Amino acid sequence: MSHALVLNASFEPLHIVTWQRAIQLLFQGKVEVIEESEQEIRTVRLTMKIPAVLRLLSYVPLTRKKHLIRFSRTNIFLRDQHVCQYCGGKFNKTHLTLDHVIPIVQGGRKCWENIVTACKPCNQRKGGRTPAQAGMRLIRKPGQPSWLPTANLQLGISRAPASWKIYLKLEKTLKPPDEDLDPDDSST
Repeated sequence: MSHALVLNASFEPLHIVTWQRAIQLLFQGKVEVIEESEQEIRTVRLTMKIPAVLRLLSYVPLTRKKHLIRFSRTNIFLRDQHVCQYCGGKFNKTHLTLDHVIPIVQGGRKCWENIVTACKPCNQRKGGRTPAQAGMRLIRKPGQPSWLPTANLQLGISRAPASWKIYLKLEKTLKPPDEDLDPDDSST
C-alpha cells in the first residue's frame, strides 16, 4: 500500500512511516492528518482514507549530535548508497554484505569507521584480510554520517507522492515577474 510523511510540529519533515504506523499514531492522538491519500482502509465499523502527511502535535527537538544516528545494517547501506565500497557496483540489499575493513581477528571493531558495504564476491575475495593485504582499495573512507532524517529521507523526487512535495520542498517555486522592468524598454 502506501506510506505517510511525518512532519514535526513545525512542519519540518522527520521521517516516513508505513500506513499502519500512521493509523496507529493517529489513534494514539500523537498526530493530526494534514493530507490524505486516495486509498481507503475498511473495517467492520470504520472506513477512512489513509493519511499521506501527518504532523506531530508535540514538537520534537532535532539536535545535530552524531551519536543520534543509530548504527545499523540499514544505515550503513544508506550511508554507502547500496554501493560496494571495493568494486563500486550498486546492488540490491540482498546482494550486499557488511565488511570489517580491519577484520575482528586483527583487532577491528564494530563501528562506523570500520564497517563498509561490500558485494558478496568482493567480501569473499577480501576474506579475513585488510584491504591492503588483499590488494583492494576502498572507494571512500568509512565514517559516522552526519545527516539528519530531514536531509536524508532517501526518496527520489520522481517517486515522492504529490502531496509530500511541498513539505519536502520539491515543488517548483514560481518567481513573480519583476514589475519594474518594462518589456518595451530596450535600454536594459
